[in-house]
Amino acid sequence: MSEKETRYIKLTPEEETVIVHKGTEMPFTGKYDAFWERGTYVCKRCRAPLYRSESKFKSGCGWPSFDDEIPDAVKRTTDADGIRTEITCVKCGAHLGHVFVGEGFTKKSVRHCVNSISMDFIPDKKEKPADK
Repeated sequence: MSEKETRYIKLTPEEETVIVHKGTEMPFTGKYDAFWERGTYVCKRCRAPLYRSESKFKSGCGWPSFDDEIPDAVKRTTDADGIRTEITCVKCGAHLGHVFVGEGFTKKSVRHCVNSISMDFIPDKKEKPADK
């Protein structure tokens, strides 16, 4: 999906504040903070796959946390303050949150701190029993 095409995807005012204007949802309020289903988290704006549930972990920070992204799905850019690193969707540029390195929460010692409002979730398909 091109950047031009993403303009036609309707976002709520709250989604636009975070995804377009780089806002942050309040901690512990997002629907995916304490959500542990198996599946894939996709960009709210363009539906590009971003994270797998296997990389999600409980950090206690109030936002969904992942220690790995789907390859080539997330872009890292140093914030204007030079301190934090912003993460955005490679495909459409939607603001996702920030990434932190060296905190030691997991063996990878990386925490993608992502706004729930920036993502949708697609559950893994459950296998149907074979016909006999």
